[in-house]
Amino acid sequence: MSKPAMIHVTYIETTPEKLWAALTSGAFTKLYWFGRRIESDWSVGSPVRFYDSTDSTDSTDSTGDSLTDSGQVLVYDEPKTLAYTFKNEFLEARADEAPGRVTFTIEPAGRNVVKLQVVHDEIAEDTVEGWRNGWAPILANLKTYLETNRTLEIRFS
Repeated sequence: MSKPAMIHVTYIETTPEKLWAALTSGAFTKLYWFGRRIESDWSVGSPVRFYDSTDSTDSTDSTGDSLTDSGQVLVYDEPKTLAYTFKNEFLEARADEAPGRVTFTIEPAGRNVVKLQVVHDEIAEDTVEGWRNGWAPILANLKTYLETNRTLEIRFS
């Protein structure tokens, strides 16, 4: 039996190359992922790490940013498919959870339009809604940024 998945599909007015850069560049992810920066050399098997600016000195990189999530590159097929494992590193309640898997699939869908499908699977059934609620503002912000060069002012409750 397969584990449940969070699946999100959106269409973005951009190019596959620009979307790819948005998913793999730390400077780019900070713009739409609410300050979170991704780091990897993107070789299959290499680590993927997400950092968030903070004053904490626990689990930090050389810039003083805190590690929030980690994983390992599974697929790197530029600019079509990116997949990595994904484990939350900052919530103690999730410390014992096995990492999930996040797969981004990019397909041309018209003139300067791409279809982005995000699948976050290999996760526990009781976490699907939480992951869906977490990904929704990130992906909305990504789409908005790529299409308008600005981000959304989202209030989290």
